[in-house]
Amino acid sequence: MKLVLVIAQEQDASRLIDALTEAEVQATMLASTGGFLRAGNATIITGVDDGQVEAVLEVVRRVCQRREQLMTPIPPVVEPVDSYVTYPVKVEVGGAITFVLNVERMERV
Repeated sequence: MKLVLVIAQEQDASRLIDALTEAEVQATMLASTGGFLRAGNATIITGVDDGQVEAVLEVVRRVCQRREQLMTPIPPVVEPVDSYVTYPVKVEVGGAITFVLNVERMERV
């Protein structure tokens, strides 16, 4: 048994849940926030048999694509505002960070 944790951009999260449901994988989605861009993320958690892990990862790869987006940086608190870049910059967003962990025991109640 494996625990699969997927941290995905908020824009990809509902499509990922839909795709996992279509693949007959039950999952739970938790709202979270990224540290670098301070943008909305979703942490998706599912428990699957060892043989299902690759199928789950394939769904994640298919749905969570990386892309470029213009973002206006948030000025740091300790820096003077006049020396800070205020124009939008291109950043790469999307994709997913996935962790696969061994599970000794899982129960559904």
